[in-house]
Amino acid sequence: MTGPLEGIKVLDISTILAGPLVAQILGDFGAEVIKIEHPTKPDGMRGHGLDKDGHPLWWTMIGRNKRTMTLDLGSAQGGALFRRLAAEADVVVENFRPGTLERWGLGYDVLSELNPGLILLRVTGFGQTGPYATRPAFGTLVESMSGFAHLTGEADGPPTLPAFGLADSLAGIAGSSAVSMALLHRTNNGGIGQQIDLDLLSPIMAAVGPGVIYADQLGIDQERTGNRSSNNAPRNLYKTADGHWLAISTSANSIAERVLVLVGHPEVLDEPWFATGRQRAAHADLLDEYVGGWIGERTKDVVIDEFEKAGAAVAPVYKPSDLLSDPQVNAIEMVTTVEDDDLGPVRMQNVMWRMGGSPGRIRYTGRKHGADTDEVLTEIGCSADEIEAMRRDSVV
Repeated sequence: MTGPLEGIKVLDISTILAGPLVAQILGDFGAEVIKIEHPTKPDGMRGHGLDKDGHPLWWTMIGRNKRTMTLDLGSAQGGALFRRLAAEADVVVENFRPGTLERWGLGYDVLSELNPGLILLRVTGFGQTGPYATRPAFGTLVESMSGFAHLTGEADGPPTLPAFGLADSLAGIAGSSAVSMALLHRTNNGGIGQQIDLDLLSPIMAAVGPGVIYADQLGIDQERTGNRSSNNAPRNLYKTADGHWLAISTSANSIAERVLVLVGHPEVLDEPWFATGRQRAAHADLLDEYVGGWIGERTKDVVIDEFEKAGAAVAPVYKPSDLLSDPQVNAIEMVTTVEDDDLGPVRMQNVMWRMGGSPGRIRYTGRKHGADTDEVLTEIGCSADEIEAMRRDSVV
């Protein structure tokens, strides 16, 4: 079986992190992805995170299922070669500042005239238009602006940023969905492509939840509640007798009832305020005392076992290393082993969803800078002498 995007060609000219993740997901599900980097300034993802013996580990994952080539898009010859590549492509993913492709003669007006079916995904911090369009932006800035940082952290503490690329990752997943929609639209509308304007802020605003409509309709800004929720209780992290942390959530009333019966306080089920999650949240101190006290007297394994028997929801707070040994993660292969030319077998996150008829797969890990340049240029008709001359001129 092959991936649903087999036969789709993607040119990835983006850098850190959202654009490369879009292209990785498309490649995971069968698209042919060509990663195009500057000859002397490769994608900064190659230098992000930890390495092993000089081999960048994050790149090994984010660069998977991509052929790699070098090309100076800003040079006249490099731009001409890119136009030839784009004429045969289905999708281009870019994240330059607005106006950069146009300045190089590679705007959508030019590319779509050569290839009317081309889909151009443009990823920026704040979008292609508006007063912030030309501002430099990273995920940290939109994580702050989205309301995420405002809502994260203890109630009496400062706003808190995530320790990972949350906004970029959400935008990357959203971008892969947007491209898929555009491909379907192309199929249903005579093969005509389109531009997609994806900013980093919109996906994380959606993930943060109903804060905007609360502010608009009620004049209320949600505030930080730590590990508690304003929507239900008990909901928190609780420490076990053997020093582990467990997460409890009771979004469903039936789960809340099971938890309080389990911890020995069925009497609260008769309280009028126990009927809804929001009312329970107003009594979080009492409920945390009941649940936290019960958990604090028992070991992690005992608590999890008792919660499972009761049909209540619980999960341990994991470190990444814990995921590698989790039976559910391994049972459905959320983490898979891939052979890398330099590192040997490596374990990494698998494709994001499991499709019964056209599953994705990881064909190979991230390749070296420019590893496939000669092959890709040969495929569009460049001779070996021409490629060598371009290499001498730093075009590739």
